[in-house]
Amino acid sequence: MSLILAIESSCDEMSVAILKDKRELLCNIVASQIDTHRLYGGVVPEIASRMHVECVSTVLKTALNEAQIDLHDIDAIAVTKGPGLVGSLHVGMQAAKTLALAYHKPLIGVHHIAGHIYANELVEDIEYPCLCLVVSGGHSELVYMKHEFSFEVIGQTLDDAIGEAYDKVGRVLHLPYPGGPVIDKMAKTGQHSYKLPLPMNDDSYNFSFSGLKSAVINLKHNADQRGEEIVAEDLACSFQDVAIEVLVSKTIKAAQDYQVNEIIVAGGVSANSGLRQSLKENSPIKVLFPPMAYCTDNAAMIASAGRIMYENSQFSPLDLSVKPSYDLEKESVGK
Repeated sequence: MSLILAIESSCDEMSVAILKDKRELLCNIVASQIDTHRLYGGVVPEIASRMHVECVSTVLKTALNEAQIDLHDIDAIAVTKGPGLVGSLHVGMQAAKTLALAYHKPLIGVHHIAGHIYANELVEDIEYPCLCLVVSGGHSELVYMKHEFSFEVIGQTLDDAIGEAYDKVGRVLHLPYPGGPVIDKMAKTGQHSYKLPLPMNDDSYNFSFSGLKSAVINLKHNADQRGEEIVAEDLACSFQDVAIEVLVSKTIKAAQDYQVNEIIVAGGVSANSGLRQSLKENSPIKVLFPPMAYCTDNAAMIASAGRIMYENSQFSPLDLSVKPSYDLEKESVGK
């Protein structure tokens, strides 16, 4: 039996979760700052870190009360070490180190993307070998996993991440932050009536969304200059259709080329209904999505990855540093 307490603070959510064994989640408390950052149209790093400092103790106390667990009962402390905003990461890391030192518990530094990937295992076992499509505000990657906790990045964005592109298109359409969920909702009522380029339409496994984003911006700007009205729902639909088409086609191609048993999706954009529907309808291979509650940043996913690291004695020294970027492939546990 294992009891893992996890802390996630890589961006604008402070979260603490306690996971018993593989799937018994005793609590998953998330303090979101989205209402604050919406005022600025995006996450302000300094504000995010300061708000984490203000709420970390309360979130931890709430988690322990909900789980009815004493810190002495915990087997290990897992924490996001990166990638993410340095200031935000530091708050979670210092809290985790303090708990590990005070209660003599092993510290487990977890890669943020490994956490997103293993959010899927809170529902069912991953079937290896598998291919993971990582899609979020900062990441767009295809990761081949030959076995448990084995990561080979075979494709990635060469510029903007898909979530970043969604938010920038949302800004052009004067939508509230974050733009992704709003565009997804609008796309359901719109028509694909605007012609947009299919980005990075080649045989590689890489992505590029900067050109697509620029095409939307230019289309909107030119229409405004001519005094023409843009149908926002139609532009949202056109953008989403093109973005998802390239994500789905490259994911399926890579999955077939690598002969995997399963496709898994991870990251905040895995909540996108258009992406979910398209992958389910077009993939000849089984597709696994995380539950909606675990798509965006949360500590349950860090606990899930941390459990595997605990079982493999992948512990971290107390002088572990946070970094805005960590190499996912170096996190692999050999078998």
